[in-house]
Amino acid sequence: MAKVIADITVSLDGFVTGPGAGLERGLGVGGDALHTWALEPDAIDQAVLEESVGATGVVIMGRRLFDIIDAPSGWNDEMGYGAGLAAEPPVLVVTRNPPDEVRLADRMTFVVDGIASAVAKGIAMAEDRNVVIMGGGETIRRAIEADVVDELRLHVAPLLLGAGTPLFTDATPRTLRQIHVQASGHATHLTYRLN
Repeated sequence: MAKVIADITVSLDGFVTGPGAGLERGLGVGGDALHTWALEPDAIDQAVLEESVGATGVVIMGRRLFDIIDAPSGWNDEMGYGAGLAAEPPVLVVTRNPPDEVRLADRMTFVVDGIASAVAKGIAMAEDRNVVIMGGGETIRRAIEADVVDELRLHVAPLLLGAGTPLFTDATPRTLRQIHVQASGHATHLTYRLN
C-alpha cells in the first residue's frame, strides 16, 4: 500500500521560502539556497534524492507552488520533480480555482475538493509506490492537520532566512517519532512518523 509522505526543505529558522516569494521572485530573497542540497548535491544528497524519486508514484502540491513551477522559468525537460532527475510522476494540484492556461498541462491534474480528496486520489493512482506531498508549506500543514500523512521528511538547510513562509503556524500539538536522520554537507535529512 502507498505511503503518504510530506517532503519539504526548511531553513533552520523554520521557513520554506524567503521573503517576497511569488511568481516574480520564485522562492523569495535567499530562498533558492534552501535547495542547494538538491541542485548541487553531494553523494549523500544524491542518494536521498534518488531513493525518494524512485519510490514516488504520485506528487501532490498546492496552487501557489504550482504557479511557480508552471511559470516560464519553472520546470522543464532538464529540471522538474527530483531537481535534475526531472522525473515525471503524475502531479495532483490542490486548488479551488484551476488556472485557465497551463504550460505543464500534460503532467498536471487539478483537484478542487481539498487535500484529503487529493491524497485519496493519489493513493489510488500510486499503487504500491509513495504519494509525496511536496508543498508548499500551507499544503503540508493542511495535510498534517487532516491526518492524511504517514511520514514527514524535512531537509533542514543550514541557513537563517529571518522571514518568509513558515512551515508551521498554529499547528495542533502532537508528538512525532523520529525514524531516520542523515546529514550531508548541504542539509540534515530527517524523517518522522506521524501515524
